[in-house]
Amino acid sequence: MTTSATATVRPYRPEDAEALDDICVRTAHNGLDARPVYRDPGILPAIFAAPYVHLEPELAFVLDDGTGRAVGYILGTADTPRFVTEFRTRWLPRVAGRYPAPEGPPAGPDETMAGLLHDPERMIAPELADHPAHLHIDLLPEWQGKGHGRALMHRFLKALHERGVPRVHLVMSTANTSARAFYDRLGFREIPVARYPSEVTTLGRATAVE
Repeated sequence: MTTSATATVRPYRPEDAEALDDICVRTAHNGLDARPVYRDPGILPAIFAAPYVHLEPELAFVLDDGTGRAVGYILGTADTPRFVTEFRTRWLPRVAGRYPAPEGPPAGPDETMAGLLHDPERMIAPELADHPAHLHIDLLPEWQGKGHGRALMHRFLKALHERGVPRVHLVMSTANTSARAFYDRLGFREIPVARYPSEVTTLGRATAVE
C-alpha cells in the first residue's frame, strides 16, 4: 500500500463500486459535477468506470480516506484492443437495455454518451499502438491538490510496468485545463490522433517511474 497524508492507496474492492460510480459522476463534467448536465448521469460510470472494475479489477486502485471510503480512483486496462473486445462482448450486453444506442445523430448529452457506450472501437487508433494501456483517474474535489493523484498514478504505473506494459495513454477533455497541468507535471505528452475531435486531447507516457 501507498500512504499519502491520512489517506491510503489500496486495491479496489467490490464494495467500492457504488463510491466509484459517484466519484465518476461528480467529476465527469470537465472535472465538475455532471448531475446538472445529464438526465441519467449513471451512463457516465457505465462507460468510464464500471466496465474497468468488472473486466480488469486487478488494475483498479482507490484512494481510501482512512475509514474505508473511496474518495478517488485510478483504473484502466493493460491492453486496449483486448479490452475493447471484452467491452463489446461481456460488458455492453449488461447495460445496453438501460442505455440504448441513439437512432440518428445524438440529441443532447445523454445520447452523445450513449453513442460512445455503443462504440467501444473508438478507443483503438493506429497512433496509440505503441501505448497499449489506457487509464482513467478521478478524485473528489476536496481530495485534489494534495499529492493523492500522484500517489494513485504511481501505483497504477508500477502495476503496468510489472506486467511488462511499456507505455500508457489517456484521453481527456481539452477544456479541463487543471487536469492537463496535472498530467504535464507527471510527464505525459500529447499524442495527436487524427480522427479524434478537438474537444478531446490524448496524452501518453512510459510506465517506468523514476
